[in-house]
Amino acid sequence: MSSQPTTFVSPEEYLAQERLAERKSEYLQGEVFAMAGASPRHVWIVANILAEFRQQLKGKPCRVSASDLRLRVTPARLYTYPDVMVICGEAQFADDQKDTVLNPILIVEVLSESTRDYDRGKKFQNYRKLPSLIEYLMIEQDEPHIEHWTRQRENHWDFVEIDDLARSIELTSIGCVLPPAEVYDKIDWS
Repeated sequence: MSSQPTTFVSPEEYLAQERLAERKSEYLQGEVFAMAGASPRHVWIVANILAEFRQQLKGKPCRVSASDLRLRVTPARLYTYPDVMVICGEAQFADDQKDTVLNPILIVEVLSESTRDYDRGKKFQNYRKLPSLIEYLMIEQDEPHIEHWTRQRENHWDFVEIDDLARSIELTSIGCVLPPAEVYDKIDWS
C-alpha cells in the first residue's frame, strides 16, 4: 500500500466515495489507501500481458481486464485493483453497479519498489481467500523475473520462478502460455 490510511470507513462509504473519485484507492478492513501512479515500464508490461492474453483467449469463455476493474475479496474485507485479471464464464459482481468483480481465476500484479512486499505478502494472503483464484503471477518491472503460483488441492500452492526469457509459463487455469519474452517485449533495462 502506498500511503497512510485515512479514518475508518464502512465498505458502503468507500464504494460511494470511490465511484465519484478521480483517483483510485484500495480498501482494507476499514482503511482507505490512495494508489500511486504507475511507471512507464509498469504500464508497458501490463499492456504486453493484456495483448498476449487477449490474443490467446479468443474463442474461449474467458475475458481479460486491466486495473480499472475493481475486485472485492469478501473474507478479507479488501477492495483492490489488480493490474490484470482473467475471469472465465460469467462474471460475478458485488452489486448492481457491476463495477466490482468477485471471481477472477487468474490475477497478475506487476511489482514496484513501493508495492513489492505487500503484493507478495498480505495482498497474496488475501487473494488466496478467493475460492475462484487458481493462479497468481507476480511480475518484476526492474528485471526479468516472474513468480508463478498455482493452487493445488486442499489450498496447497505450487511455486515456480522464471528468470529465463526463453522459457514459457503454462497457465493451466486459462489454457494459455505466457512467454516472458512477450511480457518484457520492448522493455529497456538501462
